[in-house]
Amino acid sequence: MTFEEFVAARLAALVRYATALTGEPHLAQDIVQDVMVKMHARWRRVAAMEQPELYVRRAITNEFLSWRRRWSVRQLQSRADVPEQVVPDPSQARADSAEVWQSLTALPRQQRVVLVLSYYEGLSDIEIADMLRCAVGTVRGYRSRALATLRATLTDPALAEGLR
Repeated sequence: MTFEEFVAARLAALVRYATALTGEPHLAQDIVQDVMVKMHARWRRVAAMEQPELYVRRAITNEFLSWRRRWSVRQLQSRADVPEQVVPDPSQARADSAEVWQSLTALPRQQRVVLVLSYYEGLSDIEIADMLRCAVGTVRGYRSRALATLRATLTDPALAEGLR
């Protein structure tokens, strides 16, 4: 598969994945764009892999996790013209309410990544541990703390009970 074919087939899904990680569609597009530029330069090696999309998703995850570190040194353009409320993506059917989404975006990055990979992408603990290059127990700990935080912050008891 050529790079152009891969982008045509998988770009929308990759942007949705990045949006689930970041909670901000514009930031997600920036992250995916940065990753795709890097992938283009080494596409022959990536395409030769058994699962090139998994490699690209790992790169998006790593880019998201390191984005804040670089963000502090970048001069970001004024966000005055960007609406404060994130417009939900229709593919976010798993987000039961704006409150759940807002609570999810408030989680620490590693915890949010684990929840997105678990519930949005449907990956197993082993796959997540491999992607994040950590122990399976670490993945379970992140998930446990994230769900406990969500339960504690949700004001709707029915939503909190759904996280048990």
